[in-house]
Amino acid sequence: MAAAKKAVLGPLVGAVDQGTSSTRFLVFNSKTAELLSHHQVEIKQEFPREGWVEQDPKEILHSVYECVEKTCEKLGQLNIDISNIKAIGVSNQRETTVVWDKLTGEPLYNAVVWLDLRTQSTVESLSKRIPGNNNFVKVRNLFKKYFPQIIEKISHSLKAGALEGVPISGCLGDQSAALVGQMCFQDGQAKNTYGTGCFLLCNTGRKCVFSEHGLLTTVAYKLGRDKPVFYALEGSVAIAGAVTRWLRDNLGIIKTSEEIEKLAKEVGTSYGCYFVPAFSGLYAPYWDPSARGIICGLTQFTNKCHIAFAALEAVCFQTREILDAMNRDCGIPLRHLQVDGGMTSNKILMQLQADILYIPVVKPSMPETTALGAAMAAGAAEGVGVWSLEPEDLSAVTMERFEPQINAEESEIRYSTWKKAVMKSMGWVTTQSPESGDPSIFCSLPLGFFIVSSMVMLIGARYISG
Repeated sequence: MAAAKKAVLGPLVGAVDQGTSSTRFLVFNSKTAELLSHHQVEIKQEFPREGWVEQDPKEILHSVYECVEKTCEKLGQLNIDISNIKAIGVSNQRETTVVWDKLTGEPLYNAVVWLDLRTQSTVESLSKRIPGNNNFVKVRNLFKKYFPQIIEKISHSLKAGALEGVPISGCLGDQSAALVGQMCFQDGQAKNTYGTGCFLLCNTGRKCVFSEHGLLTTVAYKLGRDKPVFYALEGSVAIAGAVTRWLRDNLGIIKTSEEIEKLAKEVGTSYGCYFVPAFSGLYAPYWDPSARGIICGLTQFTNKCHIAFAALEAVCFQTREILDAMNRDCGIPLRHLQVDGGMTSNKILMQLQADILYIPVVKPSMPETTALGAAMAAGAAEGVGVWSLEPEDLSAVTMERFEPQINAEESEIRYSTWKKAVMKSMGWVTTQSPESGDPSIFCSLPLGFFIVSSMVMLIGARYISG
């Protein structure tokens, strides 16, 4: 029997989405933004000491190749010709750091994950030694001293496997990629991504807006050599999906991450139980490394279902805190919240989020917007040109909308109780010696490289744009 003719779908673009919890490779139709196939591999995390978080760089690299190969196999089973994949985009963890031996190509140590705390004392020391009277000036001086050259151009291709030779033509940090994938190209548009952590970004256009309420100024994207740099305000939550993994791996009250929705649904309330998952301190808007996770409001009636519900509420309350800060900095409150990421498949979570924010939550039917953003950047790159980013050419996206179902008073009561729990989580660990002087954002940092990396990208983008 003759072999079946392979489907021709027009130019395709692949995307490597290398996240903290997993690696994925996804393939999209550049004309319709349709997700055709994907494969996912979970990544292990190691905790060699308290506050240390590491990953095996070789495991990360091998997971990428595995996902590429498995996705290509699936495309073959769907009778889709992989030779139509014209480019690959990459989305990464941003602040996770690996040092490689340039002669052998071997990693010198494990990847130090962005949740890691060990750099705090280094950042405090640098803050004292580097001249400048504010943190932006300090990091600019640090950048000039240690990062004299910025490499802007990406000109690589896959070196092995089924897609050997396909150009890697786009690279975005995970949250910038999600901003692009949500098509937040206008000043004031925002999205919130629910992954290992939770990250709310608001596009501020070509203007750097510096927060007065605990948010970070960061680079949003630069989509072409001659294109302008766009900036964003970012609110960062360390623990979102990671709390589900903690309930599974550390406490064993669920066997799979999906079970948390079932447990929460059984009770429909935390019954006064509040969970502050400050495992690595508190990120925005507090930036308090002394905080630690607590579960409070427990009674003899409390069971694992209430704790599961409280864990989901914690993600929503943390989002409320950074959204409030974003609204104060921008001056115009968001009328709805665009969301994406793996946790958005949890309908209990999405409804809780709408209730706690007391605004609608809007979720795209295809939640893989981080990978989509990386694919869009790669497909639109100079020399590839298979994906148009012109507004009239962007595909319409089907959305699911969650409206608040409680009254505003109840929402505020629950939020104010959460704030009491947050206050109780602070001050558990002493990180600053009495003689160390006036604290700055550097020494109130739960992970040193998080803000340093964001500021380095920001200053680098300003140098690139002239």
